Amino acid sequence: MAQGVTPPALDAGDLPAPPRQKRSRATRDKLLAAARALFAEHGYHATAVEQIAERANTATGAFYIYFRSKRQLLIVLVTELLHRLAALDLRPKGGADIHAGLRRFLTAAFQADRKYYGVVRAWQEAALTDLTLHPMQSAIEQWTQARIERVFRALQRYPTARPGRDVAAFARMMDRHFWSILARGAQLTDRELSREIRIAADVIDHYMFRDSVH
Repeated sequence: MAQGVTPPALDAGDLPAPPRQKRSRATRDKLLAAARALFAEHGYHATAVEQIAERANTATGAFYIYFRSKRQLLIVLVTELLHRLAALDLRPKGGADIHAGLRRFLTAAFQADRKYYGVVRAWQEAALTDLTLHPMQSAIEQWTQARIERVFRALQRYPTARPGRDVAAFARMMDRHFWSILARGAQLTDRELSREIRIAADVIDHYMFRDSVH
């Protein structure tokens, strides 16, 4: 995942015009926040528009002023997440302790988007049954895999890096694993999430670097 690369554009269809009034913007933000929370708690299919409106303390009819459907709202949330990911500084940091650096790096990346974990869960659920989301899912995967591959290729420049690693295949594998952590993240405790991050750092460490680094 390379910093500064524009994320793929997702087709949300004909979105209503962004509200100009402060109160209307606040209502829209409440709907988005309510959806994030409910998707984390119940998933996509078990969350209804009526529930989102109720959690946002607004009428169901108000929902349709800002979004034409739950699907459209989900695409808006995923687009927000992608822009947050694009803004992350994913350049590997130097230092003598590569493993500790990897753990700090992954912890910062996952903690930055914790409130969007439910969005990832909802997106993966929706993409299983909505064929129109598949091209968007493919574009997201290509983008995130390319960014991760760039990070791993940067790690190859360290003196202790193992030669001959299949970085492209490893990036694809770790990308799928990272999305899995994000999708399950809302149900993980802080301790469980830390353990997942530590294990991911171990896997990257032992594949990319010689064991003598410890």
